[in-house]
Amino acid sequence: MDVREQMVDMGKRAKRAARKLASASGGAKRDALLTLADLLEAERDAIAEANRLDLDAAEKRGLDKARVQRLTITDKVLGNMVQGCRDVAAMADPVGEIESMTKRPNGMLVGRMRIPLGVVAMIYESRPNATVDAGILCLKAGNAVILRGGSEAFHSNRCLADLMHRALDKAGLPADAVQVPPTTDREAVAELLKLSDYIDVVIPRGGEGLIRAVTEQATMPVLKHFKGVCHIFADASCDIVKAVPIIDNAKTQYPSGCNALECLLVHAGVAEVLLPKVAAALAPKNVRFKACPRSLPLLGDAAEPAAPGDWGFEFLDMVLAVRIVDSLDEAMDFIAEHGSNHTEAILSEDYAHCMRFVREVDASLVVANATTRFNDGAQLGLGAEIGISTSKLHAYGPMGIKELTSAKFVLLGEGQVRE
Repeated sequence: MDVREQMVDMGKRAKRAARKLASASGGAKRDALLTLADLLEAERDAIAEANRLDLDAAEKRGLDKARVQRLTITDKVLGNMVQGCRDVAAMADPVGEIESMTKRPNGMLVGRMRIPLGVVAMIYESRPNATVDAGILCLKAGNAVILRGGSEAFHSNRCLADLMHRALDKAGLPADAVQVPPTTDREAVAELLKLSDYIDVVIPRGGEGLIRAVTEQATMPVLKHFKGVCHIFADASCDIVKAVPIIDNAKTQYPSGCNALECLLVHAGVAEVLLPKVAAALAPKNVRFKACPRSLPLLGDAAEPAAPGDWGFEFLDMVLAVRIVDSLDEAMDFIAEHGSNHTEAILSEDYAHCMRFVREVDASLVVANATTRFNDGAQLGLGAEIGISTSKLHAYGPMGIKELTSAKFVLLGEGQVRE
């Protein structure tokens, strides 16, 4: 079979598997997830060996630090995958749930029933943990999924997919519900994106270049975010003691994450106190600052003048743009111009300012007095996520189980006819 034939065959098998999953019991899906959790723990050595093959190849290819970090399956990453399986298994099954049931004047009952999307294609870079996150969420929501990870994670993804197949088999569910293309040929992506007869939605996850390429080529709907340019605005009333650790966490805890802080906006009324403390906390961790003229002298030797292109830029590194503003409105105007609708935060003890910021700033998650790093499905109580959407249709923010379903209308009558 050539690449196109392989992808068409996968699409057909996924479509058949999706029909079976749509009617699968919640108990069978739960059993598969719990079995997978046990297999991930039992096969940690095999997972580590597969991941080492990918890391060795990444080193030879000279992959950048951010991509290597995303590629690595640490004990913590594996533990999160295991816990994600158990958390999702424990969550309510949305499939078949009827919501918003109302009675019409003629006695008919009209409501909406949660149903799977069908077949999901996930196209992503590095992040082998996304293979498990996507697989378990799609399974719980009754969807089949085709997982096309980057070539740099090929061995890791195949190993994790094999474990999912074992879990599905044990639970009596179709193994074709989770598929990983058997090739690293880039043509496979192009062919997958033509399969609108079999694939209902595609979710790209990775760098802006990948996401734009998928969006341009896809013949089916795309749930996406192009980049994560996340801001924190430190208002004049912010609590300095709370603010510094929040800013530190947002920038340094995982700088290559799409929810990491990229630009700090500071009210002029607090800048002279806050910014030297920010520099003292972050500079020893090798954070470099791209500073506006007003903030530059307050940030020490780790700062350099910001260039115009530094505003609205996703560094994904230990680099932080810093700008002083004179008001809440100026901060919100700046975010509207340079943000990416991903995650925006305010640090303020002024309740009215917090509420204005939460209401008026347009982002998939708007935060008051906490780190931007909480824009994550597990952290927000979704169990896990398949990605973060900034496109608003059909989901806005982390996509968990419910976001991987749609709703159809159902009508329960007693013989009514239309006049």
